[in-house]
Amino acid sequence: MEQVKAGDTVKVHYHGRLTDGTTFDSSEGRDPLEFEVGGGMVIAGFDNGVLGMSVGDKRTVNIPVEEAYGPKNPEMIIEFPKDQVPDGMPLEKGMRLNLNNSQGQVVPVVVTDVQDDLIILDANHPLAGEALVFDIEVVGITPKPGMIIMP
Repeated sequence: MEQVKAGDTVKVHYHGRLTDGTTFDSSEGRDPLEFEVGGGMVIAGFDNGVLGMSVGDKRTVNIPVEEAYGPKNPEMIIEFPKDQVPDGMPLEKGMRLNLNNSQGQVVPVVVTDVQDDLIILDANHPLAGEALVFDIEVVGITPKPGMIIMP
């Protein structure tokens, strides 16, 4: 039976959760996730987690912080002057906002604190600093182009 190798395109169903059991994402009710293994389309731990699996295989993969979204980066905590916030815009802890950086790119942030003259924003990925657990089921494998399948 064919096993997943680097360069293959795979289709998987998955259930992602934090180590405390909280679900953060799932393919349930959606099309399977399709990606090229080793192509940088998913986090390293997920890429590595499907290697060697065959169609129909199910596996639980524990992904350490370093192979997920990495540790929280303190440089991604931004002190933003409150007087640069549009008038009348309500601000509360946990609120999600989008900022534009100097290159015009949209940067999603979360308000972590509201002070008298500043708001503190966190631009880290929401799952940065978290170890993750994925239940994965391989539902399709397309071998890397140019590979010959031998019976």
